[in-house]
Amino acid sequence: MKASRLSIPEVILFEPKIFGDDRGFFLESFNQKIFDELVGYAVHFVQDNHSRSSTGVLRGLHYQIDNPQGKLVRVTSGSVLDVAVDMRKSSPTFGKWVSALLTAENHNQLWIPEGFAHGFFVLSEFADFMYKTTDYYSPGFERSVKWDDPDLAIDWRLSDIMAVRPTLSAKDLSAPSFQDAEKFS
Repeated sequence: MKASRLSIPEVILFEPKIFGDDRGFFLESFNQKIFDELVGYAVHFVQDNHSRSSTGVLRGLHYQIDNPQGKLVRVTSGSVLDVAVDMRKSSPTFGKWVSALLTAENHNQLWIPEGFAHGFFVLSEFADFMYKTTDYYSPGFERSVKWDDPDLAIDWRLSDIMAVRPTLSAKDLSAPSFQDAEKFS
């Protein structure tokens, strides 16, 4: 498995080795020992989640202020633009974001450690999005950041599907600005 640190070095793109022939393909999607070596510390996952969304859906930017979740994310059908925003005030990359294209074809995965807001935008007709988390979902601690905050200026690639505005949940529509959002110390 190949690992590439993005411009925010704690966020890592994993590219699996794929073995294919006329029957299909095989890949190892997760190996705890290799993952921990590549991340640089022991990570313990406690929950797996699976969502399906249709084209133009944008989910995020979400995080948990207490019981923060590290996430290892991937797409098993379709394609998404996946985004991580550094919410750690003590970080040299505070307020910066990175993105990666995750597709069923490239099989890439993105490691987003605790302290980051996370979201994704569906570029295909639909996408099945799967992720492992390092802590349990705690609705009372869930926070969000406005997806189109001008201070973040995230390029969501809306023009890739000719969308004027993405489809958002009520929670995401009412998310606070980055400036007003609760942050990690």
